[in-house]
Amino acid sequence: MKTLPKLNLILIGVSFIIIVVGFALMVGDPSGEVYNPDIFSFRRITVGPMISLFGFVFMLFAILFRSKKK
Repeated sequence: MKTLPKLNLILIGVSFIIIVVGFALMVGDPSGEVYNPDIFSFRRITVGPMISLFGFVFMLFAILFRSKKK
């Protein structure tokens, strides 16, 4: 069984951080008993999911990346 090179592991770590940042942007105050229009903010419904999606795509790239150096 082969292990991933060090560069791939670093890229996977960076993509994990990007995913966590995307999920953190989606977090906010819950609506609760009183209606809170902030639950539909641009940051929570557009920016956060797009950053998380980019992180997942980058994770796929990080796993499949092959170095040209041998």
